[in-house]
Amino acid sequence: MHVLTLIAAREAATLSPGLLAAVRDAVAGAPPDILSPAEAADIATAAPPDMHAVHAALAGAPVDAVAQPSGPDRRKRLLLADMDSTIVTSETLDELADFAGLKDRIAAITRRSMNGELDFATALRERVAMLRGLGLDALEKTWERTRLTPGAATLVATMRAHGAFAALVSGGFTFFTGRVATLVGFDAHRANVLLDDGAALTGAVAEPILDRDTKQRTLHELAQAHAIPLSATLAVGDGANDLAMLRDAGLGVAFHAKPIVAAEARAKINHADLRAVLFVQGYRAEDLSNA
Repeated sequence: MHVLTLIAAREAATLSPGLLAAVRDAVAGAPPDILSPAEAADIATAAPPDMHAVHAALAGAPVDAVAQPSGPDRRKRLLLADMDSTIVTSETLDELADFAGLKDRIAAITRRSMNGELDFATALRERVAMLRGLGLDALEKTWERTRLTPGAATLVATMRAHGAFAALVSGGFTFFTGRVATLVGFDAHRANVLLDDGAALTGAVAEPILDRDTKQRTLHELAQAHAIPLSATLAVGDGANDLAMLRDAGLGVAFHAKPIVAAEARAKINHADLRAVLFVQGYRAEDLSNA
């Protein structure tokens, strides 16, 4: 058996009975199981659903569709989440660069790196070097601007309430991941370390760089440490440096992702917020926890 999960953007609430019936007919599925009224539903199928038929039936509605085999590992026991443009709405390095008057230049490099056009470690060193001499108060000012992605706190709180271990793993910086981890409730966080002289940034980052390979290794290390099979792991991210962990996780979710990531990921969330990652695991609205 397989399950097709449909999730509408919460503000749109467009998952109507008519739309559900159209998708069900397109995949010859079972009657929809409503996970959250007008927002999320499961449709069981005997075979992997034809996703071309699914998207044709959706007819452009702002609804995400994720298909996967049904089974005991649907609810994951390990969550690895990227931070920038995933758990938080911004790219924190780009926002930090704004205080040096370099946001546009650095954001352009960030976009190329996240699209897989540049080596991540090289691009990170280049961007950080441009910030040499920037006062440490800019870090606090950047943090004041940082906002959580809708559904982030609910995702982590719900999975932890059901026994999962949640880790934030970022190519960004520990200054921000530590604060985000505390705010959202992650069990652990890993990121790069910005170096400073006590008053300003030195323009360097501690080696080795936390990159795509490190994220992939972290997935395997944490799964082994907590005796969790990879089939019961979940990774969510948006950039090219997330691809390796998305491929290896039992469920890899490309969240509002860059084209190179969306093209390769098995599960894509393009419309809904991070609550969608819970519905894909079969959680119902009444199961969701507040942070």
